[in-house]
Formats: sequence, C-alpha cells, structure tokens
Amino acid sequence: MVYFYSMALIFVLGYGLIAFEHVNKIDKAAVALMTGGLMWLLLVIGGTEILELGFSEELKAFAADPSGGHGVVGFITGHALTEHLGEVSSIIFFLLGAMTIVEVVDRYQGFRIITDRIKTTNRIHLLWIVSVLTFFISALLDNLTTTIVMITLLQKLLSKKDNRWVFSAMVVIAANAGGAWSPMGDVTTIMLWIGGQVTAASVVQSVFMPSLLAMLVPLIILSFIIPGDTARPLLSSNETEEFVPYKYRLIILCLGLFTLVSVPVIKATTHLPPSIGMLFGLGLIWVYTDRFLKRKKNLDKRNLSVVSILERVDLATVLFFLGILLAVAAFQTAGHLNVLATWLNDKIGNIYGINLVIGFLSSVVDNVPLVAASMGMYHIAPADSVGFLSDFMVNGDFWTFLAYCSGTGGSMLIIGSAAGVAAMGLERIPFFWYLKRMGWLALLGYLAGALWFIGIRVFL
Repeated sequence: MVYFYSMALIFVLGYGLIAFEHVNKIDKAAVALMTGGLMWLLLVIGGTEILELGFSEELKAFAADPSGGHGVVGFITGHALTEHLGEVSSIIFFLLGAMTIVEVVDRYQGFRIITDRIKTTNRIHLLWIVSVLTFFISALLDNLTTTIVMITLLQKLLSKKDNRWVFSAMVVIAANAGGAWSPMGDVTTIMLWIGGQVTAASVVQSVFMPSLLAMLVPLIILSFIIPGDTARPLLSSNETEEFVPYKYRLIILCLGLFTLVSVPVIKATTHLPPSIGMLFGLGLIWVYTDRFLKRKKNLDKRNLSVVSILERVDLATVLFFLGILLAVAAFQTAGHLNVLATWLNDKIGNIYGINLVIGFLSSVVDNVPLVAASMGMYHIAPADSVGFLSDFMVNGDFWTFLAYCSGTGGSMLIIGSAAGVAAMGLERIPFFWYLKRMGWLALLGYLAGALWFIGIRVFL
C-alpha cells in the first residue's frame, strides 16, 4: 500500500505548496505540473500493488480481461492515461479557446459597448449588477466561460486590485451557483442530465432556489462590508482611441457571445465535447478578423491579429489546470475516489449527509470525478421504488441534491472549481486571501441553500 498512500501524500504536499505560493514564491502552475506528473509516475511504478488492493474500477476491468494490454503498466500507459488525457485535453482546449475569444473581443473593444453603459461607481450597486448578471449568464453558458468574461469586464470597471479581488471572488460564487441549477451550466449537472439521473425541468425546479440563496447570502453580507464608491481605471491610449469603428466592435461582440452561447447547444444536440464547439467558434472569429484586417488598411494588424492576441493568453493558468486535472485523474485511476465514496456510504448512509460531504470535498478535489464516482456507486432506482430507494429514482432527492452540492461546494476554496482556478490565474488571487475573506461567505451561502433544500423536503 506504499504507492497508494504515497500518491495521496504527494497530492497533499502539492496542495500545500499551491496554497503557500505567496510564501515559497514558486508558481502554482509549476507545482501542479510536478504533482500531476509524480502521481502518474507512482501509479505506473506501483501499478501491480495498487491492482492487488482492488480499489480501482479501471484496474479491475483490466484484471477481468487482461488480453487487451501488455501487463499493468501497459494498461495504465496505453489505456487509462490515454483516456484521461483525452478528457483533460478537452477541458484544456476549451479553456484556451474561451480565453482567446474573450481576448479577441476585448482587443477589438467589444466589451466597451457593455462597460460604457455601466455608469454607477457605487460598489454595492456594481456588485449586485455583476453578481446577478453572472448568476444568470452562467446558467446559459457555463461557470468557467462566464467567469473569464466577467473578470475581463471587471478589469475595465475597477482600478484597485483589492476591489477586483472581492468582485472576482463574488463572480466565482455566483457563477458556480448559477451553473448548478441549469442542465447546461455546470459539467456535473450536464453529467447527471445526460446520464438520465435528472431531467432538465426537475433540476431547475429543485435547485434554483437553493442556488439563488448560495449567491444571495454572501452578496447581502458583502453589501454591509464594502460600502462606498469606486474609481474606474485610467484607460490607456489604445483604449481611449476608438480605432475600431463601433459597427465592427458590435459585430465582434455579438460574434463572440454567439460563439460562447452556441457551445452548450452544440454539446446538447450532438454530444460532442464542448471543446469542439469552442474551437470551431475560435476559428470562425479568426477567419472574420483576418478578412476584416485585410479590408482595413489603416489598422495596426500586429496588435489586432489573432496570432498576436494568442501571445497574450495566460498560458500559466492553462498549465495549472493541466497539472491539477492530471493529478485528479491519477487519483481516479488508482481508486482513491472509490475508497472515498465507499467510506461515505458506510459511515454516513444518509443521502443529505453524503451530498453535503461531497460538497465540502469538491472544494478540495475536482467535483467531476466525485460525481462520476457517485454515479458509478449508486444506480438509478426503478420508478415504483419506495422508502430509501425512492431517493435514487430519476429526479430523486439524492441526484438533485448532488447537483446542488457538487456545483456550489467548490466555491469554499479558490481552487475548488474551474471558475475559481480561472479567477486565481487571471487576477492572481492568493489562496489564503480567498480563504480568509470569502471562504466563510461561500460556506454560509452553501449551507443556506442546503438547509432550504432539506427543509422543503422534511417539513413540506
């Protein structure tokens, strides 16, 4: 069991180095990549030992039919790693495409059409506008894309770094809450929807109010903490000069928003990974901007071409994602998450308690493998089930509460969700700053929504 526990130790140590980035001065992307690589290295070296433990469903499948691989190492490197790399690369390319599209719209001054219409300098009013917009936009897009878009807007509206950190953290909370109640807003909700555990109408009806409370509680508390006005950042000469005519700024903005909105639609109708729709949209915008620059001889093509814009995309954030996702994939392959799911079932046994703990765990470990482990461990009960099994029917309380807890629980830590990791990378938000200033607010919102969900079912 040495290698099995060593993988967990490496993850904890890597997590600690990421959390104390401001102390050790080591970039979190470097730590994440090193952690993910070491965990897969330990998995390959100790593959036979881990197979004998019997915790991993993937390795059990190999043991049942070893004919397709060349030993345990061959199975891990040729099958498990390849499969997980496909899933991870899909997320990475999605993130890269979304960040590039947002950067293109920003470089062509498309977001000025929105920011110029937000006149208020009152921090409370602005916080409510940004949070409510984020909550509903993330239900149509997804929490990751919405966070990238809203933080880009905030950089145009707020000058002080500490103000942007508070607003960006609230964007993370609102984006995760907004994504939880929509069948297209969060990866875990999409998984449950496509898997048949919930229907679109049921998840909206059951999870909307808890998700709304998860946003409103921290938002209301913050309204008493951050009164006063704020100042907009001074625009650079490039931003003050309207070098792109209004007509084309509007076209780029509409084209960018249309691309982002079409991604979940393509996913729902074709079942292709969201990254395909995002990359297609990036190619569409790229073709349009190249044709636009060819017609406009007086514009600076070096700054407006997508090739030059790609150089400004924050690749460190993308690599941080890559390392974290590889580490979690190693956990999933080795069976750590199956051990966790079994422990929850044996020690808690109550559907509400299990989901509440999954929500807390999703602030540490990615919620996608947690939900995947739950879907594999618990099966959909027949429609005529009674008693405990009725909670596992289609649209049963276990599945709808799982959608809420896994979607909003990640807000309690900055690295607990894709939206939080993106905000951390884009605004350089320190781990402990978020934990101290915003973690307890996200916790109160999470518990308020959970109490509403449980209270409605217990008392009504």
